[in-house]
Amino acid sequence: MLDTKTAPQEPALRIHNLHKSFGNKHVHRGVSFDLKQGEILGLFGGSGTGKSVVLRSIIGLESPDEGEIIFDNMNLAELTEKELFEVRTKISYVFQNGALFDSLTVEENLAYPLKAHAHLTKVEISEKVNHMLELIDMKGSNKLLPNELSGGMQKRAGLARAIILEPKIVLFDEPTAGLDPVNTERLLNNILSFKRRGMTGIFVTHDIPAAFKICDRIAILHEGKINLILTPEEMKNSENPLVRSFTTGAHIR
Repeated sequence: MLDTKTAPQEPALRIHNLHKSFGNKHVHRGVSFDLKQGEILGLFGGSGTGKSVVLRSIIGLESPDEGEIIFDNMNLAELTEKELFEVRTKISYVFQNGALFDSLTVEENLAYPLKAHAHLTKVEISEKVNHMLELIDMKGSNKLLPNELSGGMQKRAGLARAIILEPKIVLFDEPTAGLDPVNTERLLNNILSFKRRGMTGIFVTHDIPAAFKICDRIAILHEGKINLILTPEEMKNSENPLVRSFTTGAHIR
């Protein structure tokens, strides 16, 4: 009888035994986890545990002292800066402050990666930018400069620019930090709409409710390693003291 079971899908990203020190401070002491295709994985940890360092290591802004970061059958930790340039079109980074170019309009900010990496006509670029602005509820904001946007709009524009090249993985570095509840909800709904379209990502945050809304699983970084990986429901029901320190708010910072 034939085995009709499908083979397990390769992870979108695999991090194995990541070590990183800054001087005498050992931040990562063997960080390992897999990111599944089509999931958003939350990453929790106290301040100084190296959550953002994980993201920065993935796109080559930090160099691990040891370990592997496997993506598309490559170990990203071994790539040159030139090789990483190509990877960054497939793995995008949503910075905490939006990281828009101050001197460029919203339209120019979103068009920038398309002009640099996509072979599109001006008309095609304009159509893609306008479509993306509709998706993030910012239709008509094309000619505004970043300093004319609210904090929430800056973050949504930053999200749009990060995903306009349709990357395979999106890295979120505390995207809701500094937002009021209304703008947090609007940004999370935008992220959820892209998730429904198949987005894969890692969501670093201190915002427990946001993670529970967005993430399929949540990894806890503690004492230099991934201590646990649980679903939001498992976290809510867990009696583990470390998990409880997050869900009760005792370990927010």
